[in-house]
Amino acid sequence: MESTLVLIKPDAVKRRLVGEIIKRIEAKNLMIRAIRLMRMSSELADKHYAEHVSKPFYPELKAFMTGGPLVAMAVTGPDAVALMRKMMGATKPADATPGTIRGDYALVVTENLVHGSDSPESAERELALWFEDSDYVE
Repeated sequence: MESTLVLIKPDAVKRRLVGEIIKRIEAKNLMIRAIRLMRMSSELADKHYAEHVSKPFYPELKAFMTGGPLVAMAVTGPDAVALMRKMMGATKPADATPGTIRGDYALVVTENLVHGSDSPESAERELALWFEDSDYVE
């Protein structure tokens, strides 16, 4: 079993796609071990996106991610990281395959509905930022 962080970003919350995204996760028999509706703080944004803080696009990304509520989830299952990445689709909506979350619903690259950890190592780091062990449901 493997765990990954999944964020349903503010654009998806605003567009009322939370239920659709969760439905797809559960249909793949992945288990949601922790879930919370929250706003990303400025401090959490800087930690989560540490590798991007000095990049020119970061202020816009940070403003978007901290600008509205999002849903943070710890999702577990066999090959959860790779499976969620495949379900999300390509980062650029124009490149995302129909049938993926982004292929079906994303409109622009800067607001692409979901985030998923890109490796098991990233998942471990990200989950530690967003959830404590006591937050997980067994």
